[in-house]
Amino acid sequence: MGAMENWVGHFGEWLRHEKRASSHTVSNYLRDLGQFQIFLAQRHPECIQQGFLSPKKIEVLHIRNYLVEALKACKAVSVARKLASLRSFFRFLMRQGFLETNPAKEIRGPKLPKQLPHFLSVDEVFRLLETPDRMQWRGCRDGAILEVLYSSGLRVSELIHLDREHINLKEGWVRVVGKGNKERLVPLGQKAVSALKMWLSDQRRLGEEVFVNERGRRLTVRTIERVVQKYVIQCGIMKTVTPHTLRHSFATHLLEGGADLRGIQELLGHSSLSTTQKYTHVTMDQIMKEYDKAHPKA
Repeated sequence: MGAMENWVGHFGEWLRHEKRASSHTVSNYLRDLGQFQIFLAQRHPECIQQGFLSPKKIEVLHIRNYLVEALKACKAVSVARKLASLRSFFRFLMRQGFLETNPAKEIRGPKLPKQLPHFLSVDEVFRLLETPDRMQWRGCRDGAILEVLYSSGLRVSELIHLDREHINLKEGWVRVVGKGNKERLVPLGQKAVSALKMWLSDQRRLGEEVFVNERGRRLTVRTIERVVQKYVIQCGIMKTVTPHTLRHSFATHLLEGGADLRGIQELLGHSSLSTTQKYTHVTMDQIMKEYDKAHPKA
């Protein structure tokens, strides 16, 4: 491949097929790179040739200028993601042997406010799980979705790609291919197993995909988000709740119940223990609030 190749397009294909990134991640990365390309075309046209990025001409200064401009219009967290997109893109070019160095590697991103993961209380989770009408086709499916998300802590991108062959209801586990094509086995609770048995016994469902719509097509991340939001509203939880909130709740409740941090790391599919350790901050934050509320000498 030469310098005039559409490297952004190749990067998108690599994300989809090699990294198996979610459609949400791919669209975010490609949008960020598209905005970077527009910026370069306006401010540093020497970095654009025949309508494509010319990566070998992109320098640290070009990236810094782009991020400075982005900070005028975007929140710090969005700018940090744009930098992450660029770093990932240049790492890809290095893997392809097209670049020797990553010009975005040493650039420091904007300082972000420390945010702890949001999670639901055990009572709120139970209220949510009891809301779908499981005697109806859609309620049966949605109940199984909610049970599996909370029981296993799966990412939404992992949930939507589940096939029947990935699930062992007899032994109570699910086989998941997560980020970086890493495979792991995750146990399912009894309620999740029961909900899946009920859902998978539907005689109208002939395909291999586990979670489908009325036309038998695999569900999207957006559909799962709408499913969660629907029942959150129905059961009267006054919080912003996403499918990822159920993943956070799963991890937090395990930790509060005495589970080992390493074990939680394995279940979540985190490559780094430091990623899992944020849940200890959540739990400590809760403990301190309860202490301040209850202790007579607080």
